[in-house]
Amino acid sequence: MKDMMMKLQKYIEDILGYVMVIIPIPKQELGKLPMYVNEIYKLYLVTLGDIHFVLIEYKDADAFSISQLEKHRELIHINLNQKVALLAEDISAIYRKRLIEKGINFIVPDKQLFLPDFLIDLREGNQNAGRKKKTEKLLPSAQFILLYYLLHKPTEYIENDSFTQLALRFGYTKMAITKAVDNLAYNGLCTVEGTKEKYIRFISERSELWNSALPLFVNPVFKKVYVDDKPDGLFLFRSNESALNEYSDMNPSRQLYYAIERSKFYDLQKEGQLKNPNEHEGAVCLELWKYNPEMLANGITKADNVDPLSLYLSLRDNRDERVEDALEMIITKYIW
Repeated sequence: MKDMMMKLQKYIEDILGYVMVIIPIPKQELGKLPMYVNEIYKLYLVTLGDIHFVLIEYKDADAFSISQLEKHRELIHINLNQKVALLAEDISAIYRKRLIEKGINFIVPDKQLFLPDFLIDLREGNQNAGRKKKTEKLLPSAQFILLYYLLHKPTEYIENDSFTQLALRFGYTKMAITKAVDNLAYNGLCTVEGTKEKYIRFISERSELWNSALPLFVNPVFKKVYVDDKPDGLFLFRSNESALNEYSDMNPSRQLYYAIERSKFYDLQKEGQLKNPNEHEGAVCLELWKYNPEMLANGITKADNVDPLSLYLSLRDNRDERVEDALEMIITKYIW
């Protein structure tokens, strides 16, 4: 433990220039927490410049669980009235990404310092120092193009298609394609080549591109509507937990979920083909998507499910530990 703390203090002093003061939490303060929290973590009080927080470290690194960590972090925050940060000797790149997505403070000495509660994010190599950070979310059309590229790159090279050809391929207007690509370029994900005919050029490899876009992605699901039955004669791809069994070892849920493009849903609604549509319950849940789920899934799914990356984005805020494990499998298989 002493070596770990010395390593941590040196790391903080090297990158921030501050001396980190670390002391064990007094017993009377530990008494405010459930016993199981003290059994799982070592807890310390930390002073770093003008900020103070509780530093927690797993006693058994193999017990690491993001869903559990979220609950315990909130419990410690409420009972001790302090922000919480996780200390770990090492965390896999995949789990670091998940911690970042969920805004969980953590420190991996010599690799990454992520303290969003205190507006600090310093990563190994500090590669983005001084670079203006883009914060504009992706347009649904831009997200669609990027996901199509990530999913279909091995067999289809959309970088060879002009904006005009992309519009024909994806069913958008040329103006919509131009706006989508501008959105991607603004966020540093691609560049544009050509004059009379323009072409998109993505600037990174798949995993790096995905990680760069991760904070910018939007949930593809616009809203959910429950109905008594799936409309007759309508083919739809399964979504949500109904689709996870193809891409992970999680069994499908009892609730049936299907993805449907918004415009198609509203057409069905106008034609009166939806049985008892409501926002609360029904044998079938229709997820209204912001872009065409079928075009992304074609050639990817073997079991009539939505594509795995959109599925991930639709469920990444789900706090069910089984779902979180399934999502990790998706990223491992399709990104890493």
